[in-house]
Order: sequence, then C-alpha cells, then structure tokens
Amino acid sequence: MSVDLGQKVFGLDFQNPVLLAAGTCGFGMELRDVTDLEALGGFVTKSVTVEPRHGNAAPRVAELEGAMLNSIGLANPGLDAVRREQIPWLRDNVKRARVFVSVAGHRLDEYVRIVATLDDDEGFDGFELNLSCPNDARLGGRPFSLDAEALTEVVERARRRTERPLLVKLAPNDPDIGESAWRAQEAGADGLTLVNTLPGLVLDTETRRPALGAGSGGLSGPALRAVGVYSVWRSRSRVRIPLVGVGGISSTADALQYLLAGASLVQVGTASFADPGTAERVIRGLRRCGRSHGVERIEDLVGAAQLPAAPAPAPVAEPAAETEEASWPK
Repeated sequence: MSVDLGQKVFGLDFQNPVLLAAGTCGFGMELRDVTDLEALGGFVTKSVTVEPRHGNAAPRVAELEGAMLNSIGLANPGLDAVRREQIPWLRDNVKRARVFVSVAGHRLDEYVRIVATLDDDEGFDGFELNLSCPNDARLGGRPFSLDAEALTEVVERARRRTERPLLVKLAPNDPDIGESAWRAQEAGADGLTLVNTLPGLVLDTETRRPALGAGSGGLSGPALRAVGVYSVWRSRSRVRIPLVGVGGISSTADALQYLLAGASLVQVGTASFADPGTAERVIRGLRRCGRSHGVERIEDLVGAAQLPAAPAPAPVAEPAAETEEASWPK
C-alpha cells in the first residue's frame, strides 16, 4: 500500500508535508546543486528586510551538545534586490514546491511595506511573518510575538495587504503560546509556524567572552524539539487554523512527533547544515512508515497522538467593582 503524502493546506496543494525552514536554505538557489527542491513540500526563504543587512559580527555560529547557537543578524540583500533578483529566479525555477517568503523588521510599517511590495509578484505562494524581531520603542521594544498588542497589529495590517496565505512564526519563550496563537488567528493568520529559535548564550571559559560575536543568539537543533512539539500541542487546543512544526527535526520519527501533536506540515532547519539531504530522507521515511503502519493518508496522522487535554486558558480578571467610597472625588 502506498501512503498519500499530499494535503491541501492554506488552500494550497502540498505534495508532501516536509519543508525547509527560513534561514536554512537561502532563497532556494543556494541549495539547487545539493538538494532536489522540487521533491520537497516547499521551503521558506531567508527573512527579507526593507534595507540590505550585512548581519552580525563573526563568529555567527557556535556548536554545542545537542544544539546550535546562531546570531546571523537577518543578513539579506534587502527588499529591492530580492524583488529584482530572487523572486524572478523562484518564478522561473520552482514549480512544484510551495514557496513562502519570510518577512522581518523592527517596525510595523516595515512588515506592511514588504508584504505590499511583493504581493503582486509571481514566484511564491505566501508569506511567513518572522515576529521574533524586537519591535519599535512605541510598542515597548519587545519582540512582536511576545507583545500582545504588537502581535495583533502587525498581523492585522499585513492581512489587509494580501490575500495570499499568511503564516505567523511565534517564539518558543512565550509564557502562554496558546494565547499568542489564538491572537494571531483572530488577527487574520492563515496558519502558525511553531517555533522560532530559543534565546541562548554560550561562554568561552578561556576568554570569558561570548562564543558569538553578537553575544547571545538563537538556539536550534535537537534540544529545541521538545519545546516545539509542546508548542504545537498547546496551540492546537486553542486554534482551528493549520500549524507548521519546526525545531530539531532530523529524522522521520522527529517529524512524526510534530504531526501527531497536531502539525499539518513540518520544517527541517538546522539538520540541513550537516546533511542537505535530510528533508528528502524524512520524506522517504514517511512513505515507509505509512506502508508499515497501514496509513493511507498522511493527514490521518495529524493530531492523532493520545494526549491529555491542554490546560484551559487562564480566566481574564474582571475589573474590581468600584466602591461608593472610591467614587468620591479626590
């Protein structure tokens, strides 16, 4: 028996559920000699910012047991160059794999400008909003995904600029990932990518300095997997939109954990640096797994884990009733 790996998600037909994560495959052309892009379910481009960014000081990557710490600094050629060079390449060279453009910025208007500028172009299917960037001082300076008002506003404003599928990528260090997932959905997200890297710091004990040139960075790799699967589980109980699981996937079993927890699609990230063929290997593994377990359609595995119910959201505190004494003028 052959398992059907195809699904319709966000109104798009995916030939299989395995994508490459943002920041790990450039704009696709960088991997064309080592990966069969057209064999994938799709991929997410490097994050695009309005202005070109050269990135953070070297070193930008540090390896540690079970993980990788990176601080690339959103290095990319900028909106105008991406529109002039990368988007046309995608249009002419990628036909079966679904492509999402990752969007990043430090101000609300930057997200809106990128989405509005690229929306009329051909060559990609949707947007993924990278909301782990610190927002502007007017909104408190916290990452968008950890600021309830900023999260809602950036998604709402991006939604008004496009009818393409709009994914929202949330941070793992969120004290209530389910609540943030719900806010993103209500603001207009078509799907959620769970999760981004986890903030971390590695120190060189000889120099007593950070191992990365920028100091702290984002933790990825196998150590992040349990956090990502947890985030999918918590979010699945709060939202009805599709979820994309990412973090620590390097094998078929890793991908299955995300699917069973409720993700419709998965993204392979850090593992591709060690083996660019990881995503294709996971796809082959899913086919074998389907045959050996009698699974006819991959979508039958989505959310099929026997899990306890996720904790109910905390009740919203009602404002205290004003007493007669408190109502007197001061």
